[in-house]
Amino acid sequence: MEVSLPRNQEARLNELARQTGRGTDELVQEAVARMLAYDEWFRQQVQVGIDQIARGEFIEEEEMDARVERMLKS
Repeated sequence: MEVSLPRNQEARLNELARQTGRGTDELVQEAVARMLAYDEWFRQQVQVGIDQIARGEFIEEEEMDARVERMLKS
C-alpha cells in the first residue's frame, strides 16, 4: 500500500522520525493503529448512547441546558 501525504506532513513525519530515531513506516503504522482503535471506541460509545436512548435513559434538552449552565457557573 502506498500513501501520499501533503509535502508539509511528509516533512513533519520525516523530522519526527529523525528526532525519535524511528522509521517513517513505523510511525505511520502506529498512527493508523491509533486511529483505528479510536474509531472502534467511538463507534462503541455511539452505540452505548443509542442503547440508552432506546431504554429511555436520557434527559430533555431543557434539563441538559440547565446542567451545562450550572457547570459553566462553577
